Amino acid sequence: MVDAADRAAVEALLGRAPQGAFEVVVRSVHGAPVVIGNAPFLDDGTPMPTRYWLVGPDEVRAVSRLESRGGVADASAAVAPEAVADAHRRYAAERDAAIPAGWTGPRPSGGVGGTRVGVKCLHAHYAWFLAGGPDPVGRWVHDRLAEVEAG
Repeated sequence: MVDAADRAAVEALLGRAPQGAFEVVVRSVHGAPVVIGNAPFLDDGTPMPTRYWLVGPDEVRAVSRLESRGGVADASAAVAPEAVADAHRRYAAERDAAIPAGWTGPRPSGGVGGTRVGVKCLHAHYAWFLAGGPDPVGRWVHDRLAEVEAG
């Protein structure tokens, strides 16, 4: 259950009301939401492939800077394709485990960020990594951000 304060904080961070159920799964040292975990469906039943969403403003800015400098291509070159494919499979399995038994409607598909192959969105990979997921691309992002922070 998300309380009113978290709902308001996430709405402000997204710049809109969330369209589905979520929970705050990672917080900053000050208690602010950094990563939310989304339900596998939006409120209207639309499949939601992105289980983990990066909402912390500092983290979003840092990953956006990394992406703008060619981070997606760099991560794709640095992380073995088999490791990325395994991450997509694990992510999809975790998300799909949250689908109610007997669900007969459309289902979310793909892995991290809804993609099936390769690296699409460093934000989604980093969000899952911060949430404790075994994401090698998220680890790569974490390491690059640590290098930038170290100067």
